[in-house]
Amino acid sequence: MNARAALGKKGEDLALQYLQKKGYTLLERNWRFHHKEVDIIATDGRDLVFVEVKTRSGEWFGAPEEAVDSKKQRYLMTAAEAYIKIRDIDTNIRFDVVSIILKPGYQSIDHIEEAF
Repeated sequence: MNARAALGKKGEDLALQYLQKKGYTLLERNWRFHHKEVDIIATDGRDLVFVEVKTRSGEWFGAPEEAVDSKKQRYLMTAAEAYIKIRDIDTNIRFDVVSIILKPGYQSIDHIEEAF
């Protein structure tokens, strides 16, 4: 696993732990539909939540959540529609982003509910 993939996996692990501490229940992790992937699918009370995790080792290229642009949002919405159809789900849904910065001696987690 290369350094970038390892950083991403560590970020997803931290995001999942963070969400579970907040009471979220994990349904799927790295769920794939064709070439689309949702990092975390969970429930938060009655809501079905599709979570995109963005992890960076710094903010040289902006905050991690800024990488969830309109193209990425459409991609996630398409995957979410497929998940809902395949699982025959009829409930409230939302899209959250967990933005993580990891560098030696420093860790930051920002959870943006209803990000889009």
